[in-house]
Amino acid sequence: MPSSDQQEVEDYLGSLAEDRQAAVTAVREMILEHLPTGYEETMQHGMISCVIPLETYPVAYNKQPLVFAGLASQKNYMTVYLMNIYGNPEDVEWFVQRFKATGKNLNMGKSCVRFKRLEDLPIELVGEPVARTPVADFIRLYETAKGLT
Repeated sequence: MPSSDQQEVEDYLGSLAEDRQAAVTAVREMILEHLPTGYEETMQHGMISCVIPLETYPVAYNKQPLVFAGLASQKNYMTVYLMNIYGNPEDVEWFVQRFKATGKNLNMGKSCVRFKRLEDLPIELVGEPVARTPVADFIRLYETAKGLT
């Protein structure tokens, strides 16, 4: 799990090694370019996070803004977290198939895609799942997963 104590995104980026800074910045720009209205970028859980603000959805289980996507530089790799993919088996299958079709090697956990270099990640593909999940859809996905509906 990421462990940065930076409070601002720009400070976090500035704390990274030059190659990591370039890679994380490129992925961040792709996420922000495709981010639907209603999400906001912040630092949360030691990483860059795109969240649903508490003003919009105050009932998350941990009393924190609900994380939709995240981006982190860890010891051995960088990671992009796509919580909307993790929460929906059909989207996992769609994403895995699309990723493999690029010919790149997929290193995926339950909610994350790990990469060592920007060249290892089909960056355009990161924007697609981000763009396809408006805030209302992600709230429904979250509430279904938590048994709240």
